[in-house]
Amino acid sequence: MSSDLPFTAIDTGLFPANYSSGRQRWLAELGGEMLCFSYPCSGTSPEGEALFTDTVWIGPEDAAKVMVLLGGTHGIEGFAGSAIEIDALRLIAGGHIVIPANTAVLMVHALTPWGYAWLRRCDADGVDLNRNVVDFSRPLPENTGYESLKPALFLSDTQQRKRALAEFEQLHGREALEKAISAGQYCDPTGPFYGGHAPAHGRLVVEDIMRKYSLQLRDLAVIDLHTGLGTFGYGEIICDHQPDSPATKVARLWYGDSVTLPLLGTSSSVPKLGLLDYAWYAIMNERSCYITLEFGTYRTDQLFDVLLRDHQLWAQSDNNLARLEHSQMMRQHFCPNDKAWKEMVLFRARQVITQALRGLST
Repeated sequence: MSSDLPFTAIDTGLFPANYSSGRQRWLAELGGEMLCFSYPCSGTSPEGEALFTDTVWIGPEDAAKVMVLLGGTHGIEGFAGSAIEIDALRLIAGGHIVIPANTAVLMVHALTPWGYAWLRRCDADGVDLNRNVVDFSRPLPENTGYESLKPALFLSDTQQRKRALAEFEQLHGREALEKAISAGQYCDPTGPFYGGHAPAHGRLVVEDIMRKYSLQLRDLAVIDLHTGLGTFGYGEIICDHQPDSPATKVARLWYGDSVTLPLLGTSSSVPKLGLLDYAWYAIMNERSCYITLEFGTYRTDQLFDVLLRDHQLWAQSDNNLARLEHSQMMRQHFCPNDKAWKEMVLFRARQVITQALRGLST
């Protein structure tokens, strides 16, 4: 692989209009020699179309090293995931990104396709895939902060809700507030960051591709693509591995000092329950690591406001027009209609993908 970042023209038109057009464009970029597999998802798009998570393997089937790109873990964040993966497919096809010897690339498109199609983070059952990786045969984790805040979260009066959240923050601190809302909860299907009561579609897909490609036998660089948290346009490399683990050492070796760790308080993200990361940790060797590449948009307070309103509207059965109007606010938060933001996302993604492939090759 070239040591230089691929400085080909950045096409912000790669950000799709909707799930369907994103999927069709992604599929159109695939070469005939690639190993492709699609996983049907229950439900349909707003237009009645079938939903799928699509996967492609690029490179030798027996590659000892694999870079994995995951898009649409949170459905609505799939707009950026589609654009990044399509851009990478084009760069690979054009020879601008050269996959090193004994290495393959595995792309997963739209892990939560229902949320992508309906402009929500969760699936049709309200489950947040990134809180779903827990052992459902055991008692589920408790989030007492969420349970105490829940009445305030569903207040229709925005100012009253903000006052209640401010009082909680004053009593317990900012980190406790963010954990109460976003760390994950398993008691309220209508609420945000709900981890569910059984493995979700995207988790089942991930577990199947692990088996299908025997990923536990390979060195892995997993990049999970997200949007909505952090500084506008910046792609933060979030590492949820334990700070003293071999995986964190690998992440710092590959990605440098830009790596942040929630467990050390250096990240825009706080520690969370049930992350998709944990499924991958279970199969990784000491030469592998998993990172979240999180592209910032607007303030965390705005993130909470737009998500809480989304859940309020979906908890009501007679608010279709209000849901439709709010869904555009959701899209603007998680995929801003801003050319400069889109350029920054694609440029930074190229940089991190290049770092991952270079890291695997050494």
